[in-house]
Amino acid sequence: MKIIHIITRLILGGAQENTLITCRLLADRGHDVTLITGPALGPEGDLYDQARNQKFKLTIVNSLRRQINPFYDVPAYFQIKRLLNELKPDIVHTHSAKAGILARFAGHALKDKWASNRPAMIHTIHGLAFHPYQNQLLNKFYIAIEKAAAKRTDAFISVADAMTNQALAAGVGRPDQYTTAYSAIEEDDFLTPIPKNKLSEFRNQYQIPTDAVVLVTIARLFMLKGHDFIIESAKQVSKKFDKAVWLFVGNGKLADHYKNQVRDLGLSPKIKFTALLPPDQIPLAIQASDILVHCSLREGLARTLPQAMLCAKPAVSFDVDGAREVVNQNTGRLIEPKNVTQLSKACAELIENPQLRQSLGRAAQESVKQKFAPDTMVNTIEAVYKKLLEDYSL
Repeated sequence: MKIIHIITRLILGGAQENTLITCRLLADRGHDVTLITGPALGPEGDLYDQARNQKFKLTIVNSLRRQINPFYDVPAYFQIKRLLNELKPDIVHTHSAKAGILARFAGHALKDKWASNRPAMIHTIHGLAFHPYQNQLLNKFYIAIEKAAAKRTDAFISVADAMTNQALAAGVGRPDQYTTAYSAIEEDDFLTPIPKNKLSEFRNQYQIPTDAVVLVTIARLFMLKGHDFIIESAKQVSKKFDKAVWLFVGNGKLADHYKNQVRDLGLSPKIKFTALLPPDQIPLAIQASDILVHCSLREGLARTLPQAMLCAKPAVSFDVDGAREVVNQNTGRLIEPKNVTQLSKACAELIENPQLRQSLGRAAQESVKQKFAPDTMVNTIEAVYKKLLEDYSL
């Protein structure tokens, strides 16, 4: 098959890693794959090195930007439409809100021009543009756009059942259009134990004692990612557990804000910041820690949860979106969003009980191995492609 994937930007992020794994495996299986993306602007880093020198082709559309801006959006639409018309793919598979909207409208326009059912239009829902923590008028605007785009979509891939349920509840698409494919992880990187001396070196780099119990959070330092709740919890829990240390992995627009907040609270010895780490350092950060804490208020299904679980680490997560599809009483602790009391209680329970951490970690690892394997995800996606093209040929 001739397949085009389109994503708004290749920053360090779950949707981007998911897309790269999909493109790589599809190309390895003999498909003709092109990835179209915009520039990776901002402090989040980029994945261009991982996208280059692969069997799939990479094309950058400079006008494809995350923010809504007609000055960029109109040229991006026409450039995407031109590329699709030149490449004439069988499949157009979109990711993220902006690329998903522009490319589905462009691809659907070409269906009429080509006088055929191709290209088949697929969109992956990694997260939804509308959510409870946003102005309701803006939510209505996004829902209206998504409904319009859904009429130009042949199939949806969701990274969690929760995303399907939320989209359908908003009137986006039909139930028969949806398939869940959990977002794949390069599992060997996380399953392979890292030597103890490297783990010690990592801790030393951030002045973390060898005998500390480390609670790691891997997320952009940005709104709705939940660092405020973790800092508030750390303020309470650190009084009881002198050996507990919190580690924030990532960068973002609120980095200075959180660093200043931690300093003003006198928590600098307790809360450490790594800044941005390259993807190949994430397994090291997790394995050098003991507990994953994830307090994002909106997330399709945070990749950091199964990543930690593959490392046999228990997860403490707010019960949002797809979190409950991996985190439960056997693999970690699922807590009410924004509830700092529950968060502190769950963290304290795991800090003081190493045996519980180990048993939950082992169960967590077993529960996600098959579900998040790259071949599992790409087999599901490839089956959706084939079914669509078979239906077209009838």
